[in-house]
Amino acid sequence: MATPTTPAPSAVNTPTNTPTGAQTGLGKTIINDGVVAKVAGIAARETRGVHALGGGAARAFGAIREAVAGTDQGQGISVEVGETQVAVDVTIVAEYPASLQEIADGVRSNIIRAVESIVGLEVTEVNVTVNDVHLPSDDKDEAAEARVQ
Repeated sequence: MATPTTPAPSAVNTPTNTPTGAQTGLGKTIINDGVVAKVAGIAARETRGVHALGGGAARAFGAIREAVAGTDQGQGISVEVGETQVAVDVTIVAEYPASLQEIADGVRSNIIRAVESIVGLEVTEVNVTVNDVHLPSDDKDEAAEARVQ
């Protein structure tokens, strides 16, 4: 009977600024954690029913960052990357009146598909937090505020 082995700590919990890599006979491929977060963020945004990513403060900073440098695709995404696996946490704003469970399931599915096919890491879990619900009337309020300023 084989004795289970425990993976090295670095394989389980790589810090978010440490690149992940795969060694082949021809060299090593290094994929930074920010790239994994960006791929997950793009996949989450492509999900039907997702209005935005991130919490209130993250969205406010994101709006400023977007105005200056362009969209931050990793906003609202947190990843823990190991040698061969990744866990993803995503915070979303959902469109009203879509089913929140269906949106979360779609986000989860899109992220798993994108990360596994593009990055090549196994996704162990995707935790989805619905931080807010976007109402169609919210767009009208924002447009009115922009005119008055």
